Order: sequence, then C-alpha cells, then structure tokens
Amino acid sequence: MSKSILLDFTKCIGCKACEHACSEQNQLPEHPPEGKMDYKSYTTVLKRDDQYFRKMCMHCQTPACVSVCPVAAMEKTKLGPVIYHADKCFGCRYCMMACPFQVPKYEWDHAVPVVRKCIMCYDRISKEGGTTACAWVCPTAACRFGERDKLLELAHRRIANFPDRYVHEVYGENTVGGTSVLMLSAIPFADLGFRTDLPTEALPELTWTVMSKIPNIVITGGLLLGGLSWIVNRRMAVGEEEMERKKLKKGKNGGKES
Repeated sequence: MSKSILLDFTKCIGCKACEHACSEQNQLPEHPPEGKMDYKSYTTVLKRDDQYFRKMCMHCQTPACVSVCPVAAMEKTKLGPVIYHADKCFGCRYCMMACPFQVPKYEWDHAVPVVRKCIMCYDRISKEGGTTACAWVCPTAACRFGERDKLLELAHRRIANFPDRYVHEVYGENTVGGTSVLMLSAIPFADLGFRTDLPTEALPELTWTVMSKIPNIVITGGLLLGGLSWIVNRRMAVGEEEMERKKLKKGKNGGKES
C-alpha cells in the first residue's frame, strides 16, 4: 500500500522540530540555511501572514525525475518515496531540470558531488510500523504519515467539517498525476509559493503521449508524401508516353498531323 505524508498547515506552530529531526535522520548540518531547501536541508518551515507552512519533496506518483534519469539513479518505490542511488548517478542533473517543484539539489562545492533530496525516511518506513522522522516528532500532528488513501479521506473530511478553515483543495491529490505528499491550508497555495499552474496529468505521461504520436505522424506523412510523389511521377510518365505516341503518329503520317 502506497504511503504518504499529510501536512496540515493550519495545525503547524512553527516549532521546526521536523527540520531538526530531518537533519538528524539524514546526517545533515545541525544549522541548515534558514528558509530554503538545498543539499544541506531537505525541508524548511516558512511563514505567510499568521500561518506556518512547509516545503519538501512531493514524491510524485509518476515522477518526472525518475523518467528522465538515464541510469536509474532515481527510483519510485512501491511504498511511495522517490529515493536516490548515488552509486549510479554520474551527475547529468536531468532530475533537477525535470522536477516541477525544483527539489533535487546538487552539491556544487563538493569534490565528488551527488544530488540530494528527501527520501521520505525510506529506511525507517520500510520497517514494520515505521514512520518518517518529521511525522514522529511533530507535537501537533500537523505532519501525519500513513496510507495515501486514508490520508486523502482524512483531508477531505477536515475540509467538509471545517469549510471556513480550509482552502477547498488537497494540494497534491491530482497535481502532476498525484503526489505522495498531501497538503491542507487556510491560505491559497499560490500565495504560499506553490505552483498551481501544473497539469493534473503526470508529466512523463504527457511526454510519452506526444512522443507516441511522432511515429504515426512520420508514417502518415511519409505515406502522403510517397503518394503525392507517385501521382506526380505517374503523371510525368503518362505525359512522356503521350508525347512519344504523338511523335510516332506524326512520323507515320509523313510529318503531317491528321
């Protein structure tokens, strides 16, 4: 069963326990850059008006980063997390360009750099009863970990029960084909800096839809051009045959046309 994280920003108090737990779990610097995600910080807590909110890898259901990686260094697991295999990566950074949320970060100042991002505590959740470090430490349950279907039910139930509290949208439910990180907010997601211009179709599927039509276009176009070429050549041949017949007929008549 696919696992997910539900972030309810209305419950977040800005304690940043999730940031510290993430840093400890992933052996990141104790004091990561304030207010941004990079290779030293996989998640960050921000504030807009009187609401705290959090940014992290969305762990797409059909990840663009996985689809573009030529060496399978990025992997979408059956459990839900999108994980990274540093031993396979050769640093092309296609994943960084493909990600619609600009999540993967590169260790530019390292002699042997790798790409870094949240892997949803894969080692922890792959164990029976395991949960992510951020969900485990959250004192207000603003961050919850569980099965995606059940978290979606919970999110929609909260919106239905408290329609004045929430934006009537579960961010990540359908965005780019759905993500394994779901969000609730009292402030429109666009105002929090989240992309709201993304399609509901998975980005790799959109790419393949276009690419799959290319052979048909080529074949159809080739057939049309071939057909036109045959017609033109045939007309030229018929014209030449007609000219030859006229010459022969003229010769038989002593140069006089009848």
